[in-house]
This record gives sequence, C-alpha cells and structure tokens, in this order.
Amino acid sequence: MNSPSPNPSEERSSKHSESDRFAREPEVVQIGGVELKLAHPYEAAGDWIGQNELLMQLLACWLTVDETDIPLTPRLIGSPGVGKTQLAIAATKRQGLPLYIYQCTADTRPEDLLITPVLSRGGEIAYHASPLVSAMITGGVCILDEGNRMNEKSWASLAPLFDTRRYVESIVAGITIPASPEFRSAVTMNQDESTFEIPDYILSRLQPTLQVGFPNKQDEMAILQYHLPFAEPEMLALTVDFLQRSHELKLDFSPRDGINLLRFAIKRMKQNPSHPVAHDAAWQEALEKCLGDEAVDLESLAERRKRTLGGDAVPLGLADLFFDSDDPLHPDREDEDDDDLI
Repeated sequence: MNSPSPNPSEERSSKHSESDRFAREPEVVQIGGVELKLAHPYEAAGDWIGQNELLMQLLACWLTVDETDIPLTPRLIGSPGVGKTQLAIAATKRQGLPLYIYQCTADTRPEDLLITPVLSRGGEIAYHASPLVSAMITGGVCILDEGNRMNEKSWASLAPLFDTRRYVESIVAGITIPASPEFRSAVTMNQDESTFEIPDYILSRLQPTLQVGFPNKQDEMAILQYHLPFAEPEMLALTVDFLQRSHELKLDFSPRDGINLLRFAIKRMKQNPSHPVAHDAAWQEALEKCLGDEAVDLESLAERRKRTLGGDAVPLGLADLFFDSDDPLHPDREDEDDDDLI
C-alpha cells in the first residue's frame, strides 16, 4: 500500500516554520571572553496619534549634536493607559533602531536587569543578556517600563549607564559592558501609589521629565478608530464622550480603558446581533464589567474621590499637634460653660 504523498502546502508551511525557528535563534556575542545570548527585539506597530509636540521632545532627547555629546534618558510620566510606552515605541520607529522593552517590577534584581546565568542541558552555564543589555550591545532603544516599581538596589546598578560613563558591570558574569554610541533609552512611570520612591541621584540622571496627558476629543476618537476599525460610529461616540467627561472630572479612565470597554461590548453584540437594544445594553454592560459599577455615575465617583483625597478636610492648627480636639487645655476648644458665661 502506497503511503499518501505529502501536501505541497503543508510541506512549504513546515519548511517556513523551520526557517523561522532558526531565524529566531538568539544572537550570541562575546564580551570579555564571556559568551552572551542576546534577547530578541520587540516588534510592534509604532503609530502615535496626537500630541505631536511630545513626540518631538522625546526625539530631541535622543539627538546628539557633537561627537562629545551623549543622548538623554527622559522620564515619561502619566496615568496608566495614556500611551507612554506607545510614545516611546513610535519614537524608536522614527529612529529606525531595534526596540527592546524591559518590564520593571518590585521583584526586579540587578542581575535581572543585566545578565542572568542559565543552566543548559549539558550542565554548562549560559549567560543570557537582558533586553536592556541587548539594546546596549546592538545599538538599539530600551524602554524601562514602569521604572518606579523597581527598588533602589536595582536602580543603583544602572547609575553608570545613565551618566557620561555609559556602561554596566555584571557581577554574575564578571564583565563590564559598554553601551554602543547608538544606544538610547527612556523610562516610563505611572502616577499611582503602588510605586517606590526613586533616589535623587537616579532622578538627576533621568532627565527631562515629559508629562503624557489625556488626549483631546478628536485625538481620542482617532486612537479608538485606529485600534478598533471595526467598531460602529455610535459605539465610538458613546465611549469618547464618556472618556472626555471623565477627563474633565479629573478621573483616571484612559484610552486603554475605552479600548477594552469597546472590545467587550462589540463581542457581546456579536453574540446576539438581533437584539433591539443591543448597542446600549452591551455598552452599558461593558462599562460596568470593565470599569466597575462606580463608573456609571462619574459625577458621584468624582465627588467621592475628592472627599477621599481630603477635599472636605478641616485644616489643622498648631495646637492640634499637641492637644486632642476635646482636651480642656486646647486653646481653640469651645466649652458650653464659656458660652453660658457669655
């Protein structure tokens, strides 16, 4: 019995995947007698919509105007979801450089940022370069994402990289790694409470500070249309109006929130497209499920946030630091007996 002949398309697909596998093998370089396996660059769309001045400011940070000049490492600060990382990605694409992203966490160690030893199948130790070190070697751009989640010990290992020395020292591999002249970097930082305080000697190296704010109505609509070209105009308008109102009330709902909200609403409508009120019902359900019940009433949410932040707090005087409010010795205490005497 003859075996079936292979399908030509399957054979081509197999060869293609095999070639992709070999193409994806990590590049190996040697520094100080130590072989390092480099991380793969990050591939992503690099469009930035609106706030063009921010993009130009970031690109200016990476310019060098003389052979003795070095690029700056800016901080991109803003609320979660406003597009800080996307801004850096777009700037990298403009530069035509390979992109590497390192996600910072509270558990990040110095060796995680630089070189990690890995035990191979043969029992030998292989040294893997982090995305940051890979960018330094290849002359790419590294984005340290959410950098203010890292502790001081990890930041200290990067101090010589972000000044005129431009190198790092790996204790694990026992080598010093200089940065390529083409190496560029930026640090994104969220404005929330779940972060570390970054020491001043590091902040002085991460300059300037670029504030990434919420987009205006026209830009926000363009952002949603870019990410969700299949969304209906009615749904887009509902979402943009909601986001713009939240920005006016100083709430932190971002374009990312709007994208997730719309994605869920569209998926729910797809399940039951014949329902007469599918649009409104699906959008309202998505609002509650993605952003919480409190997002239904933005004005009430804004008022509660204001009270939580101390908007209605009574200012304290000097005497309040030393006496309780009901202490008879409190200078500002009003007694009923005193009122009777008056």
